[in-house]
Amino acid sequence: MANECALEVEHLNVARSGSLVIKDASFKIYRRDYVGVVGPNGGGKTTLFLAILGMIPAQSGIIRIFGQEASSFSSWERVAYVSQDAINFDSSFPITVRELVSLGRVKRSNLGRPLKREDWQAVDDALDFMGLIDIKERRVGQLSGGQKQRAFVAKALVRNPEILFLDEPIAGIDAATQEKFYQKMSDLNAERGITILMVSHDLAAVFCRMSKVICVNRSVNVSEISPDTDPNSILREAYGEHFHFVYHRHECSGAFKDD
Repeated sequence: MANECALEVEHLNVARSGSLVIKDASFKIYRRDYVGVVGPNGGGKTTLFLAILGMIPAQSGIIRIFGQEASSFSSWERVAYVSQDAINFDSSFPITVRELVSLGRVKRSNLGRPLKREDWQAVDDALDFMGLIDIKERRVGQLSGGQKQRAFVAKALVRNPEILFLDEPIAGIDAATQEKFYQKMSDLNAERGITILMVSHDLAAVFCRMSKVICVNRSVNVSEISPDTDPNSILREAYGEHFHFVYHRHECSGAFKDD
């Protein structure tokens, strides 16, 4: 199962506003991979995600999800996505954390029907995993930035996805909360076997915690991460020959507390 291909991209080209943003990308992501997606601003990281998820059209190329071409893929409940602007909504909107997360259980087959007991149990399980169970009745607008991010990840997790796309999920969050978030995602990958692709500017976290890195700057290069990996040799492909990465190790212990 671990060696099964979760995502395969072949010769993908994506243009936006008349300019080629992703050029001839080819790579494979396997089940249980924990992948950091890095690169300079404007390099195409979000565009790559949107093309894979069918939210914008590809100019050419093939995308396969769990072995099936994305154009005919129908099992989207196996895939979850948290966009970089997920938390940017009207903070006065009257919805609780539990209600927000429960939206992840709504699908075409139960649209307009009350959720079942097992749905609410899945909601509470996701809240508990993300450290939000004690504030589940709080209005989302009252949460801190870190808590909001975790609520939207819980909303994605409540679907029990097999692959999770996170686009800068903790941008603008303080360092301590970021560290705890990365630990939670490591736990999710290790304990539940969910394949994770995360856009991140925290290069230390990528090389400390993740198993693979995708460097995106129009071209797309994928590398395995091991204790012997030299980050500079990988990152210069995306950031340029003069780039120099000073590595510091991430360490985290303990559960989430209110931020």
